Amino acid sequence: MSEDIEKMTKLAVFKGQKIRRAIHNKEWWFSVVDVSGVLTGSPDPGAYWRKLKQRLVEEGSEVVTFCHGLKLTAPDGKLRETDCANTEGMFRIIQAIPSPKAEPFKRWLARVGYERIQEIEDPELATKRTRALYKAKGYSDDWIEKRMRGIAIREELTDEWQKRGIQEQKDYAILTAEISKAAFGMALQSIKDTKD
Repeated sequence: MSEDIEKMTKLAVFKGQKIRRAIHNKEWWFSVVDVSGVLTGSPDPGAYWRKLKQRLVEEGSEVVTFCHGLKLTAPDGKLRETDCANTEGMFRIIQAIPSPKAEPFKRWLARVGYERIQEIEDPELATKRTRALYKAKGYSDDWIEKRMRGIAIREELTDEWQKRGIQEQKDYAILTAEISKAAFGMALQSIKDTKD
């Protein structure tokens, strides 16, 4: 069991510092102590996190309830239970850290939130943002156009399935697999494997 955990445990590099992380419930969970240490420069990030956690609980913040104790490799090489948070939880914790190093993240989160509100008011902005992101990643205009058309067609298809009573995720997966087999003569996973 501990070998499985160790295989899934990885390090992320954040501002030149190592952040321990692990896969839990099919998503990355990050060491709160490691992130707190990087953002505060505290000589004892564990003590800093305990104090911050206490303050958050006293304020009635529920962010602490979303942390899970996961076994991560400690500096001594042993697996030790460590408070971890997923990406959303970590962003919420970062917002609670009073540190100049946390400010760029707070500004970024505020900007992203503002952009999403603009996209709710004008959905076309989301399409423009998606195109700009693909362009910034170096994709050609032709590729971007095909991708955007593919997304629109897939949305129409899943909307139609929903109208016809499909609700379970597994049902969508079954229908998608059948379309893949009919169109390409192979299962979707085989197509993905071929691309890699």
